[in-house]
Amino acid sequence: MIKKINYSEGEIKNVEKIDDFLPPPEDLVLKNQSIKITLSLSKDSVAFFKDEAYKHHIPYQRIIKTVLDKYADHYKNRKKA
Repeated sequence: MIKKINYSEGEIKNVEKIDDFLPPPEDLVLKNQSIKITLSLSKDSVAFFKDEAYKHHIPYQRIIKTVLDKYADHYKNRKKA
């Protein structure tokens, strides 16, 4: 049986108030528009991304999108410099 903790017992010490650091909900929405495309990938690549996605409990498409976005940003910024 799990012992229930009663938080009203005892004294709370060293309390520090912190400012709200979280952005408002509207700032949490992705700003980038996505478009749907058809893309052929190798079985090995898809298997890799699916395995990684399973380990991290996220959709594998999100990993592929992030990889492509980072690649594009890297080379886009490289051309500007």
